[in-house]
Amino acid sequence: MKTRTVLVTGATGTVGSALIPALQARGVTVRAMTRNPDHSVPGVETAVADLQDPASVAEALKGVDAVFLNSPSAPDAAALQIQFADLARDAGVHRLVLLSQYAARIDSPVRFLRWHAEVEAHVSELGLDYTVLRPNLYLQALLGFAGTIAQGWFAAPIGDAAVSLIDTRDIADTAATVLTTTGHTGHTYTLTGPRALTHAQIAYAIAYATGRDITFHDAPADQFTAVLTGILPPWQLDGLVEDYAHYARGEAAEVHTCVTDLTGRPARDITDFARDYAAAFIPA
Repeated sequence: MKTRTVLVTGATGTVGSALIPALQARGVTVRAMTRNPDHSVPGVETAVADLQDPASVAEALKGVDAVFLNSPSAPDAAALQIQFADLARDAGVHRLVLLSQYAARIDSPVRFLRWHAEVEAHVSELGLDYTVLRPNLYLQALLGFAGTIAQGWFAAPIGDAAVSLIDTRDIADTAATVLTTTGHTGHTYTLTGPRALTHAQIAYAIAYATGRDITFHDAPADQFTAVLTGILPPWQLDGLVEDYAHYARGEAAEVHTCVTDLTGRPARDITDFARDYAAAFIPA
């Protein structure tokens, strides 16, 4: 079945905003789903719907051939994604592409990985043409450190462990391919960059791109938590600390070729990211 209309959830987020033009370039009609009516996406139809409101989601799904399922971070994200997948099945959606996470598994000590695995298991039983994308840590997550990087440093509880970070633009290009071509039913694709990097190597790449001295400092988890307390809700902060412990154990260093295999071009490297986003890491 040829995909004609794709509903993109999280349309104004980092991945969704890159996915929309990637789909348009493939001649697909895009419907962008957003919770905020003031955040319409230029050039595409906008469906105002909230995952917490099943009726609004059902309306957004009408006439759609395929969906890209991503959701904002929330303590009930797994339940909301499961509910969305059920509504998509009931609406007669043919194809569902689920954005999961690298190393998702039901018995993981990392709550986010358990949640993603729960959604994966549910989607696999719905009888849909489904595909799972499991990206590793986003390179764009480094933008969250931009304030201190602009001052010449950043810190995280990861030591010298390497992580095969991925650019969200590559996630979007891969998702666009899977949404618009055949042969992906039931597949799980792990998405990484072309190499595993330590945070010291990341600091060097950003320093080179910006022409500034930038250093990385390993930070104890309790210090990392203290800095973010009051900025992130407790459940999200605790989950983030679990994520970084997972990275620090060296569990996110494998490199996979799925981006190249599916898109036909190499995944973006840290040098590409640092060059393209250099302005974000320079003092205003």
